[in-house]
Amino acid sequence: MIWTSRKLPAVLLAVPVALSGLSACGGGDRPRVVPSPLPKIPTPTPEPLTQQSAASAFRAYIANDDVARAAGDERLALSWVSDGQAVLTAAEFRRAAFDGDPVRRYTYGTPKLWVPKLKPDVYPQWFVASVPRTVAGQPKSTKTALMAFTRRAAGFDWTLSFATELRPKVKPPKVVTDAEGYAVPLATTDESVLIRPREVPGIQATMASEGPDSVAAKVMTAGDVTTGYYRQARREIKKARGKGFVRQVVFVATPYPYFALRTEHGAGLVLYSLLRTSMTKTKNADVPKPVKPPIPGEIAHLLDGTVEGVEIDETEAYQYAATDPAKAKKGHDQPKADVIAVSGAPVKASTPPVKD
Repeated sequence: MIWTSRKLPAVLLAVPVALSGLSACGGGDRPRVVPSPLPKIPTPTPEPLTQQSAASAFRAYIANDDVARAAGDERLALSWVSDGQAVLTAAEFRRAAFDGDPVRRYTYGTPKLWVPKLKPDVYPQWFVASVPRTVAGQPKSTKTALMAFTRRAAGFDWTLSFATELRPKVKPPKVVTDAEGYAVPLATTDESVLIRPREVPGIQATMASEGPDSVAAKVMTAGDVTTGYYRQARREIKKARGKGFVRQVVFVATPYPYFALRTEHGAGLVLYSLLRTSMTKTKNADVPKPVKPPIPGEIAHLLDGTVEGVEIDETEAYQYAATDPAKAKKGHDQPKADVIAVSGAPVKASTPPVKD
């Protein structure tokens, strides 16, 4: 039988009456059963961040990450990363599977840990490691990696949030430490440095979009990862136009965290991420059989081998480190901020179908 919406409330109202009647005719009082309360889940105790706990977290990461990479276990590898490193790690495993190659493994030298002194009950916690890193089997591939680790809350595991590599011939900056050996963090709005730390990503993105004539070029050094991106995009647009395609390229901010530390002479070191989004579309898409854009080799592993519509959208994730000089005193020359580390890769691609 199917109860109708009108009959259902009357039935529900009759149930307590029937039950009370059964209790009254039971011939005696029955003990009332009171359900036991659920056991309380203990609240994790906040742990202070120390140089020792940071060293332990670093060792745990490199050991667990290597196990995951050796086994080709993407799910395990992703459990030890977060933020920008999560999308980059997923793309790396996908590329290796597409190419039929094992995922890269690394060996590490002795790290230099930059651990800020944070309140034990304030989260997220974070620290940065500067460490020589070598691709296993490639002894000449050693580079200095800057790696930022985060712990979101008490009881959570540490994860690798950020990793980039210093550019050739660049040495790690000297981070300032206090009497106890703790690194000195920079506030996001610190105005003692030339560019407030939270604005460093936007300055680089502006230079990449506007080129050497941008007002941002007054505070950041021109180079292949600033104004060079602008020139690269212009070349890509011109090349696409010659083949009958429209090309758009833009750098945008990310939701990922950034990290800032005080360095010598009142300067700062800022670690941050940017996304490079691009679109290649057939110029004459309304003809009966439009020419579809070819799939670039660097994103073939992110697609299924076909272009469903007449457009390819791509997202690349990049992680940078920049030196941020102190504001010069009046009458002194003002140094510019400089991007000293970069790493990244395509992380997403799609070929949206033509809309009706």
